[in-house]
Amino acid sequence: MSSHTIGLSLPRVLFLPVAGTWTLPFAAYLLLLSNRTVYQRQRHEKYLGDKLAQESSNNEQSNPDPLHLAVRSHQNFLENVPLAFIFTIIAELNGGNKKALNYGMAALLALRILHVEFGMYGQETVGAGRPIGYYGTQAWLAGMAAYGSYLVKAYWEF
Repeated sequence: MSSHTIGLSLPRVLFLPVAGTWTLPFAAYLLLLSNRTVYQRQRHEKYLGDKLAQESSNNEQSNPDPLHLAVRSHQNFLENVPLAFIFTIIAELNGGNKKALNYGMAALLALRILHVEFGMYGQETVGAGRPIGYYGTQAWLAGMAAYGSYLVKAYWEF
C-alpha cells in the first residue's frame, strides 16, 4: 500500500518564528525561577504565603528572606515577560523586522537575568543588575509598544 496526500497540500508556513525561537530560553529561565521557589518552600516546609517570618526585621536587605526573594524574582518575571511576548507577536504579525525582533528578545532575556541574578540576588538585594534590569525592561516595553504602533501607522492613515 502506498501513502499519498488526499486533498490540498499546502506549504508549511512559520507564522511566528521569532516568538517561537524565544519560547525555549524564556521558559527555561522561568522554570529555574519557579524551581527556586519550590525548593525554598520544601526546604522550610512553608507551602503557603510568600515569607518565612511574619515579622519584618531591620536587616532585611543584608539578610533577605530566601522564600520572599525567590517568590518576588518569579513574580517579577511573570509581570513583564508575557506582555513582552504579546508586544513581540503583534510586531511580528504586522511585518516587524525579524532580525531586530530577535535582538530585542535577546536583550530582554539579558535584562531579566540581570535584574534577578545580579540585582535581587546581588549584594544586599540591590546589585547593579536590579536598576539596569528594571529600567531596561521598562524601556524595552515602551520601545516595543511604539514599534508595534509604528508598524500599523498606515491603518490610521498617517
